[in-house]
Amino acid sequence: MVNADTWQLLTAIAAIWLITYLIRRRLDPLNSIPTIGYSAPILYYISAIRYIFDAEGIIREGYQKYFGTVFKVPMLDGWLAVFTGPKLIDELRRSPDDVLSAAEGASQVLQLRHTLGPGADDQFHVAVVRDKLTRSIQALCPDVLDEVSAAFQEYIPARDDEWVGVTVFPVVQQVIARASNRVIVGLPKCRDPEYLKVAVNFTHDVFISSFIINLFPDFLKPFIGRMTTMVSKNKKVLMPMIVPMLQERQRMYEMHGDDWEDKPRDFLQWLLEEGRHKDTPFDNIVEKVLLVNFGAIHTSSGTFTHALYNLAANPQYIQPLREEVERIIAEEGWTKTSLGKMYKVDSFLKESMRLADGSLLNVFRKALKDVTLSDGTFIPRGTLVCAAAMTAHRDGTRYPEPDTFDPFRFARMREGGVEAATKHQLVNTSVDFLTFSHGKHACPGRFFAANELKTMLAYLVLNYDVKFEEEGKRPANLRFGPADLPAPNATVLFRKRRDAPRVP
Repeated sequence: MVNADTWQLLTAIAAIWLITYLIRRRLDPLNSIPTIGYSAPILYYISAIRYIFDAEGIIREGYQKYFGTVFKVPMLDGWLAVFTGPKLIDELRRSPDDVLSAAEGASQVLQLRHTLGPGADDQFHVAVVRDKLTRSIQALCPDVLDEVSAAFQEYIPARDDEWVGVTVFPVVQQVIARASNRVIVGLPKCRDPEYLKVAVNFTHDVFISSFIINLFPDFLKPFIGRMTTMVSKNKKVLMPMIVPMLQERQRMYEMHGDDWEDKPRDFLQWLLEEGRHKDTPFDNIVEKVLLVNFGAIHTSSGTFTHALYNLAANPQYIQPLREEVERIIAEEGWTKTSLGKMYKVDSFLKESMRLADGSLLNVFRKALKDVTLSDGTFIPRGTLVCAAAMTAHRDGTRYPEPDTFDPFRFARMREGGVEAATKHQLVNTSVDFLTFSHGKHACPGRFFAANELKTMLAYLVLNYDVKFEEEGKRPANLRFGPADLPAPNATVLFRKRRDAPRVP
């Protein structure tokens, strides 16, 4: 039996704990930000688990209650402050890097420091994407088209006299992996099954590893990162594939200088050139190959699969897309300029991304200093913040009938002159369209990604008819935390178009 003295001791301990908790809560600067869910001990974790399985419901609730300001939601390893409304999202976009850091926000979300190590902080590949890749899109168009055509024909064995079922998501991943790596590492490596396996697996493993690490408090994250070896294993497998290529190219530099016959024109070459100025070790360049693959494969695979599901659920839109592509290709061929004139193709992809772009949240930042927003909200140092992309994309004051899939919505919006044509194209970011983030840290690879996606959709409508077996019924998205992914195992029926024009 527990005697009276023991009960008094336990009561005193409980009272001290309660008083300490109440004082800490009162003094916690985050306490002034309204909470969706519970904030009390133990109950906090109930809301954090709800965030994993019903992030959409939490974000909608916060949007309805606190539109135009900030609310916070509990995660298993801490709080997330969510900005709503165009004014605050624009303020988030404009915040200096030494106040709200995009690099630190991405690092916390993906936990790359605990999986790839400190080399993940050297982001020199971003400048290569922004400069050399973007300036080379026109020259790279024939290579991308060639790889898209070869991959579609290999992975979709459709004929013109029957419908063939294809599990789309893994096929789309392979097509995008090949088309992207035609530019990243070139032929023949972009068709090497073992190389492609590593590229695709890395994309999966980053998310699995980051999810596991983010389950634990900060002081345990380095230890959990060392135990979670999936990401680092990909690097070890890739090293013997890429390092010999780098060594051979380095040898050619030493023999011929900066130029030689058949010098590669791919992203690996640009990384090597950039790295030579900094004495970057080859293993760091291999990391950058992995990171560029992650950016290329993850987002674009989800985007194109969402668009393909929308097309298969609404096959009446194939013909107007096909007519636009046929007309422009007949006049101008396959070029960056001709892709830019495909307003309906561009709009179809953008509308698909508006309704499901891979994440319900975007524009992640981490506060490096205490900051007070224009509405008086205080964000303490160390807080992870983001924008509510899902609700921004479905704002009825910005988008009429916001929950309706209207594939040519943005094509109509671009008819208002040169400014409108630019403002509403796929690659343009705004407080109403956050798929590529927004501001100076918007995805630097979005220009290449948009051309790749438009090439794929244009090629598809020229060469295939698609539908679902249960016509008009689109499979539900897979939701997990803020992730908003296409159903991974859904089947789309393909039939080869009999009178398809020849692709050069």
